[in-house]
Amino acid sequence: MKFYEDGKIPVIPNMYFIYGDGGTGKTSLVRQFVGHKLLFSFDLSSNVLIGNKDVDVVIFEHQDAPNVQGLVEQMIMRAIANPKYQIIVLDNVTALQNLVLANINDSKDNRQNYQALQLWFRDLGTILKESGKTIYATAHQIDNGSDGMNNDGRFAADMNEKTFNAFTGLFDLVGRIYLKDGKRMIDMDPEKGNHAKNRIDERKLINADELIKPKGEK
Repeated sequence: MKFYEDGKIPVIPNMYFIYGDGGTGKTSLVRQFVGHKLLFSFDLSSNVLIGNKDVDVVIFEHQDAPNVQGLVEQMIMRAIANPKYQIIVLDNVTALQNLVLANINDSKDNRQNYQALQLWFRDLGTILKESGKTIYATAHQIDNGSDGMNNDGRFAADMNEKTFNAFTGLFDLVGRIYLKDGKRMIDMDPEKGNHAKNRIDERKLINADELIKPKGEK
């Protein structure tokens, strides 16, 4: 517990969560963040960042799977303690969730397995929130189909719903990236029924290349 007198709460860097289909450019959005980054790759999709001098990459391989929770926690704590890194990137949380669930899937009661999964991701989100770093996370999407003429409520992050809520409840921005007329767009409008929110500013739909709003811009 921390006590801040007279409402003098320190400014905490923002946390961003973007989900979408493969090939929509989720990983490449990392380039917009200013500062040195440490990217954790859980699905081996970091090739788009080859040659980027301000990105260090940790790739989790098949042999790391049985110990992925401990390795992730250990590496993230090191990144938090290292002043070299201003941004921590988790790419792709869908893959991470599947690895973690496989490790804790030792109970005949699936409810206990998913409760353990939700607890781990909630704790991870809390650590990231309290890190003092900018956080960027990605995930795949699922298409729930549409019975109407629009896509309201059709799309969601490809995660167990309660796990998604436990993890992203601490994030400032959750958006869906998609392609339309050759342009990459990010939907952050919760009223459309998809997983989305924006507590950073008033924008609800943006060009993906403008995810990071320049300081001072209205």
